[in-house]
Amino acid sequence: MFEHEKEDIDTKAGFVAVVGRPNAGKSTLLNHLIGEKLAMVSKKAQATRKRMNMIVMHEDTQIIFVDTPGIHQKERLLNQFMMDEALKAMGDADLIVFLAPITDKLTEYENFLKIIEGKSKKHIVLLTKMDHVKQGDILKKLSQYQKYQDKFEAIIPFSVNKKVGKLDFLNEVSKHLPKSPFLFDTEILTTDNIRDIYKELIRESIFENLSDEIPYESDVTIEKIEESDTLDKVYATIVVEKETQKGMIVGQKGEGIKRVGKFARQQMEIFSGKKIFLDVHVSVKKGWSKNKDGLEEFGYII
Repeated sequence: MFEHEKEDIDTKAGFVAVVGRPNAGKSTLLNHLIGEKLAMVSKKAQATRKRMNMIVMHEDTQIIFVDTPGIHQKERLLNQFMMDEALKAMGDADLIVFLAPITDKLTEYENFLKIIEGKSKKHIVLLTKMDHVKQGDILKKLSQYQKYQDKFEAIIPFSVNKKVGKLDFLNEVSKHLPKSPFLFDTEILTTDNIRDIYKELIRESIFENLSDEIPYESDVTIEKIEESDTLDKVYATIVVEKETQKGMIVGQKGEGIKRVGKFARQQMEIFSGKKIFLDVHVSVKKGWSKNKDGLEEFGYII
């Protein structure tokens, strides 16, 4: 598009990468902003594995927020893929939002600054998780960030639970996005398809209902979806690395897999507004997360 053509456009649109350490609250924030449960949320760290676009319309601006895996350093191939996803999102974005839980030390932010050093990327600091701190603590943390005030465009206190900061945040984001026609249909909330969303809701159920080891060494494939106006039939397979993990998911008399399936089905029904028939099985693929071929089968291209 030529520069003189941009001057005639009265709308804005752009991509905004939402980044931070694992479990900083990125997915919770984005679900709050769009008013729907789309991104996977878990108390366990590193639940998000891939980028996900979530679209918020704000006045004359279409903001495409990109949910990302947490910024971390680990040697496993899957973790390398997750870190690459976060770096690609930052590289492609028009603006970066760094989530900074108020109880965190500035070390996390300083590490982030090293990552983007020399990349000419604007960013906003979103000071989150303020529910249980006093006003004095908020002011103290804001003052600590002031030594980096030449690095960020703005620092905004934000609370999902108290519904504080949303309008200020969206106004600030809009300010930094380019003039552009809207990039997507204004009625959609995400560019992900129904298959990907159902997969993530089943993965979330695994994280919520099973012990620590299994979620990180498991994934989900959606074998088939049969859609109608009032009912979706979803056939899925949970893939794990060891026979012992399969046994733990299935559980005594099948209680484990029933619990996972029930939670997932409830979340899928909330999302779709339909009844869900969910048929889920468990299979073993030894060492799938520890080699490139295994990862690529699940879409994790390194």
